[in-house]
Amino acid sequence: MWRGVKRLLAVGVSLMLSTAALAQAVTPEAPIIWQPEPGVTWQWQLTGEIDTSYDVAMYDIDLFDAPQAVIDELHAAGRIVICYFSAGSHEDWRPDSGDFPAAVLGEPLDDWPGERWLDIRQLDALQPIMAARLDLAVAKGCDGVEPDNVDGYTQASGFRSTYADQLAYNRWLAEAAHERGLSIGLKNDLNQIADLVDAFDWALNEQCFQYGECELLLPFIDAGKAVFGVEYREEGLDPADYCPAALRYGFSWLTKMYDLGAEPPQACESD
Repeated sequence: MWRGVKRLLAVGVSLMLSTAALAQAVTPEAPIIWQPEPGVTWQWQLTGEIDTSYDVAMYDIDLFDAPQAVIDELHAAGRIVICYFSAGSHEDWRPDSGDFPAAVLGEPLDDWPGERWLDIRQLDALQPIMAARLDLAVAKGCDGVEPDNVDGYTQASGFRSTYADQLAYNRWLAEAAHERGLSIGLKNDLNQIADLVDAFDWALNEQCFQYGECELLLPFIDAGKAVFGVEYREEGLDPADYCPAALRYGFSWLTKMYDLGAEPPQACESD
């Protein structure tokens, strides 16, 4: 009797193991999220016809404006494609601009006509819109995203958003991107790096040498994560003044014009 029971149990265990093995075999692997180490080469172009000829590892281009053919061409050349969109402001020229309720629109951004700060406290209103943008990034084949204006709590946005509000919003963006297999970078938002370095895959900064803030980015380097950045020619800085420090820190630093057009990356490079 017991021998028969043991035999039935053995058969049942065998079937369970076989079923588990089969399930494991057919379960798709989790997507590999791009997590660049310090020193990755890149090009940043958000305006004009994309020049795909630069021999760099990553291109950062506009989510809405970049043609699908350009993304496909970059992938065919072995490039990583990061897609830019604003997560903290409303741009009235975007195709989804009508999806934003009036209640989330705040003060205009200085020097950026047609752009207004968003009330990041209203997550229920903003999450579906930003999720749709992340879905668009997936549909277009972007490897990751660069959400901009994620430091509105420090700006004259018209809303009383707090440090904690910004943390909650930025962490949600990172989680939503990762759920879709997208890499995500932390844009500027220097004061929250200590709290967000674990949530984001890399950082991107504008003008930390101009403002003497570059050491705030070092937690990303210490975590083995790339730091991308740019200084603007219009500010008159000489690359010889900041490139040695950028290389010493392990940053991937460019010199560009404000319009972020097709000019060469002009990256800081060692002699």
